[in-house]
This record gives sequence, C-alpha cells and structure tokens, in this order.
Amino acid sequence: MKLACRLAEKAYLASQTALVWHTDADELKAFDDMLWTFMDGSFVPHDVLTQNVSGNEAPVLLSAGTAPQAKFDIIINLAPGVPDCLSQTRRVAEVIDGDDSRRRAGRARFKAYRDLGVQPASHNIRGD
Repeated sequence: MKLACRLAEKAYLASQTALVWHTDADELKAFDDMLWTFMDGSFVPHDVLTQNVSGNEAPVLLSAGTAPQAKFDIIINLAPGVPDCLSQTRRVAEVIDGDDSRRRAGRARFKAYRDLGVQPASHNIRGD
C-alpha cells in the first residue's frame, strides 16, 4: 500500500486528479490512515468519497465502490476487480504485491483489460 500512497502523492505533486478505488471499506480506511503517515514530511490532500458527497475539490479521492461522476487523470486500483468507473480515466495503476491471491486477481484484471481493448503495460517495482 505504500507504493499506492507514493502514486497518489506523485499525482498530487503533478497537479493531477486521482481516484483511489477499492471495494473494501475497511482496507480503504487503512489506506486513508496510511496517506497521513507513509512518509515523513509528505502531505497528500485527500477525501473519502461517499454517495452523499458531490463536487468534492480534493485532488485525491478515495472510494469504496462509489463511482464518482468526475473524470480523473489516474485511477489507483486497490480492488480485486476492474474499477466500475474505468471510462472516467485514461490511466489506471494496479498495485500488486507478492500475495498469491492478489497476484491471481491481478492476472485476471490484466486479461479483462485486454478483453476491453486496453493494452496494459507492466512495471516490476521492488518494495522497500
């Protein structure tokens, strides 16, 4: 999840909008907490999107399955499936660690993206 925090920070520092997509509210809450503490001196302005929130101005939004109406520069997908709001961006970042079940889900998403006509690129990034 630390890499996902860095991706959100990178988007913010580049004046881009980002949506962190997850379908597990508890894991999204843990990510929300991590955004405040993942690196000394880091600040990523963000807000959790709920069904009752509209017109949110935070550059980084977190969603536990609520698809916002806005367009985003990047969606950071932490969910096991393809984001429902895929059409609202041109870029999706998938963060997949060494856990077997998450790797299998990542492979299934990679195939689903291809089936949708998206040509994914992969980058092997070693964690710290």
